[in-house]
Formats: sequence, structure tokens, C-alpha cells
Amino acid sequence: MAFVQLADGELHYQIEGPVDAPVLVLSNSLGTDLHMWDAQMPAFTEHFRVLRFDTRGHGQSLVTPGPYRIEQLGHDVLGLLDALHIERAHFCGLSMGGLIGQWLGINAGHRLNKLIVCNTAAKIGDPSVWNPRIETVLRDGAAAMVALRDASIARWFTPDFSAEHPAAAKQITEMLAATSPEGYAANCAAVRDADFREQLASINVPLLVIAGTEDAVTPPSGGHFIQEHVRGAEYAEFYAAHLSNVQAGADFSDRVLAFLNV
Repeated sequence: MAFVQLADGELHYQIEGPVDAPVLVLSNSLGTDLHMWDAQMPAFTEHFRVLRFDTRGHGQSLVTPGPYRIEQLGHDVLGLLDALHIERAHFCGLSMGGLIGQWLGINAGHRLNKLIVCNTAAKIGDPSVWNPRIETVLRDGAAAMVALRDASIARWFTPDFSAEHPAAAKQITEMLAATSPEGYAANCAAVRDADFREQLASINVPLLVIAGTEDAVTPPSGGHFIQEHVRGAEYAEFYAAHLSNVQAGADFSDRVLAFLNV
């Protein structure tokens, strides 16, 4: 296991691939950990030094008092890059990771080569969605995380994928049940409060937006909005629900690699 010490705790990460290859950072969604990217690793590590990490409050990373902010999570990424002496990298984030990617594109574009944001939006939901979830998780703790796990299958995957690939769906949804309730609630607040709709035009690094046709959490309309507001941005859409990297698998990986000119 590898950890980077931040000012207020540790960030868990893994780095794999050729030591002299360009770095590609992968950022997990709300309620998962760095293993949500396992399906991409064989293809990505052929071409890149792949850096995965557990977002603050997730997996084996630090759980600090919330609420968190996307700016805070973005600074965690920059701190990780600094600690590993990585000046510039490609960045690919999904859902909450896509919000972190937008923040980096707006505020730290000089640290990025290319940016991919997946199954995300410039603003995801509103307080009427997030506040009851935060309240429930903080009140009921682990029991609430188990309930969220059971409900997440329908949000994260289409019914046919869940039926045909039950082991893959279970591996991902179990990550949610294992997530710290305090960390999850703190990150829900970060997602709740993020709103980049007025700042997207300041992103000037090459951008690819990926969406899932069946994604009810962050529908394709949110991806189109980002693509339309960032000059030169590319757009791709796959038959998938919220976790398109898992459901679309090799097609997702191939599109990312094509964008990165591999």
C-alpha cells in the first residue's frame, strides 16, 4: 500500500505502468474507490503510468471532518502530484471525479495535458436531493450505506448488465457499503455545492466528455452542456447507466486512448 501525507491526513494511491510513460490520473466516483478502474488498467498501463487514488473520505484514504468542497478535493490531487514529483498529467474522472476534473481544468489547467470527464455535469442535483441523503447517512451510519448499496445497482448499471454480469456489479456496489458514512456524507456535500456552469468556458485544455445513454444520475444533457461550453471539447456516449467505464468496458477504454492519441 502507498500513501501520501497531506496536511491533515493520508491519501491512498497506486501507481502502475512504465516509469517513463506519460502519467494518467484516474479519479473515482462518489461511493467507490480506486478499484472502480480495474477494467481499464490492462489497456491503460500499456501506454501510461497510471495513478489511481481513493478520494478523501473513500477507500483507505483519510476521513476528515466534513463537509468537503470540490476545491479541497482538487487540492488533494495537486498535493498528490507534488508529492510524487509529477509536473503535468492527463486526468480522467467520473461523476464526483468529473467535478474534480472540471475544477482542475478551471483552476489548474497548467498541470494538465488532457482532461476527460465522465458521467458528470457542471452541477449535479440540488440540495433537495443531497440533504436528506446526508442526514440519513449521518444518522444511520453503516446501515444506511448498505441500503445505498442495494439501491445503487439500478442507478449505476442497466438491468441487462446487472443480470448478465452480476459479479462485476456486485464488486462495484460493495465498495459503497464499505465506504465511511462520515466520508460519504462529507463528499455528498462537496457534490451538492459544486456549480461550474459559469466557469466552464475558462477550461482551455483538450477535453473529452463521456456520457451514458441510460444514466439517470447525470444524464447526457449534462455532458452536452459541458461540451457546448468548452471550446473544442469532444463528446462520446455509450449504452450505459452511471458507471460507463464498467459497463462499456473496452469501448470506453478505446475512446479514452483515442482521445489521448494512443
